[in-house]
Amino acid sequence: MTITENGADTGTEAKERWDPGVQSYAGMGYWNPDYVPKDTDVLAVFRVTPQDGVDPIEAAAAVAGESSTATWTVVWTDRLTANTHYQAKAYRVDEVPGRPGEYFAYIAYDIDLFEERSIANLTSSIIGNVFGFKPLKALRLEDMRIPVAYTKTFQGPAHGIVMEREYLNKYGRPLLGATIKPKLGLSARNYGRVIYEACKGGLDFTKDDENINSQPFMRWRDRFLFAMEGVNKAMAETGESKGHYLNVTAGSMEEMYERAEFAKELGSVIVMIDLTIGYTAIQSMAYWARNNGVLLHLHRAGHSTYTRQKSHGVSFRVISKWVRLMGVDHVHAGTVVGKLEGDPATTRGFYDTLRENKVPTNLQNGIFFDQDWASMPGVMPVASGGIHAGQMHQLLDLFGDDVILQFGGGTIGHPYGIAAGAEANRVALEAMVKARNEGRDLLKEGPGVLRNAAKHCQPLEAALSTWGDVTFDYTSTDAPDFVPTATPS
Repeated sequence: MTITENGADTGTEAKERWDPGVQSYAGMGYWNPDYVPKDTDVLAVFRVTPQDGVDPIEAAAAVAGESSTATWTVVWTDRLTANTHYQAKAYRVDEVPGRPGEYFAYIAYDIDLFEERSIANLTSSIIGNVFGFKPLKALRLEDMRIPVAYTKTFQGPAHGIVMEREYLNKYGRPLLGATIKPKLGLSARNYGRVIYEACKGGLDFTKDDENINSQPFMRWRDRFLFAMEGVNKAMAETGESKGHYLNVTAGSMEEMYERAEFAKELGSVIVMIDLTIGYTAIQSMAYWARNNGVLLHLHRAGHSTYTRQKSHGVSFRVISKWVRLMGVDHVHAGTVVGKLEGDPATTRGFYDTLRENKVPTNLQNGIFFDQDWASMPGVMPVASGGIHAGQMHQLLDLFGDDVILQFGGGTIGHPYGIAAGAEANRVALEAMVKARNEGRDLLKEGPGVLRNAAKHCQPLEAALSTWGDVTFDYTSTDAPDFVPTATPS
């Protein structure tokens, strides 16, 4: 239900706009239910949980005010600006279905509030001080509409999905990867051996994990050398393009550029960074990656600290939009069936946001606004975390071709060894793609397709025997709050 000002005590009757002292945010003009957003406005929808006794309209107006021009009292310098132009406007407040005391607040920001091609500036406004505002119990940024006029100021992905496939000369199927396990402790030579075995067995990529940087047990330069030795040897033996995501994350931009340059000198097709390096550093690496013809993989390390909980933080669908603007080629985006959080509808919304050119409003998938990317290349989503060959039919049905399926433990934990684990994944994928292309129902017939393929592939048979019954069935903490509207008969 949409909340209107009628009957709501917003405090607007108590003072005129320019009376000195404390004024309500709604009274200062940050609530405008008649406002019609412009095509050039940045739009945001927040989940607002006001403190007891705080009117939801006033709470929405406070979010608009504190994330744009307002402060807690009347200031006379407002008269020195085109104040109504720079004010954000809360223009709609809806009750959240099934969540008493929570409201969806829609807020419009004029494009002039933001510096061009700067996620750092955009986020300093949208999620700056306002999340600590005392009249709110909790606040979550659910979605944003980035207008075409602002989108066009950003580079976008260094290469994008189409160009990545042209670099690799791989088409018509998902790409396969694996994260090297154990995460920490391997020596450089043993690390390179794992990469070689996995790539030789049939994977397209292997990768560093988020916390592999340059520790005492394996300094970054040594890892890069042995990793690329493994990649090159596997390419020579298979005749296929291969890659390893060399994590160039470091304590300074200078060190990251040094590591990325060395990776390029060694012939690596891809480098990797962690989300924890920050928005400006991510954009800087995206510029470097495009200028140097190297794919850029982003591990979303740390995102769940603020994306997972329903009532407070930032939805990953918003992070998906920001990373597409910042310019990465890959980002981890959930698996649904793996060990990490991932509601099916929510995750579909993430994948659409990353891959599609025009994403229509779809409340069932958590998409609150139409989003036009204006031909900005798509980001390749990465599915990783607790997946195995026995789920291949589910993964292909969920995500289609433009995805990277990364089986870490599901490759390196294979009872016959790493190369056999990679072979099992490759055979499972190719059998499932063939079945899909023949028009078969993957969800109904997929397990049978895998069993038939396993008759001719002992590594796949062993994988299905080892992990076939492994599932991670837990209730998702972040599912869309959506109630379908009954269709008149």
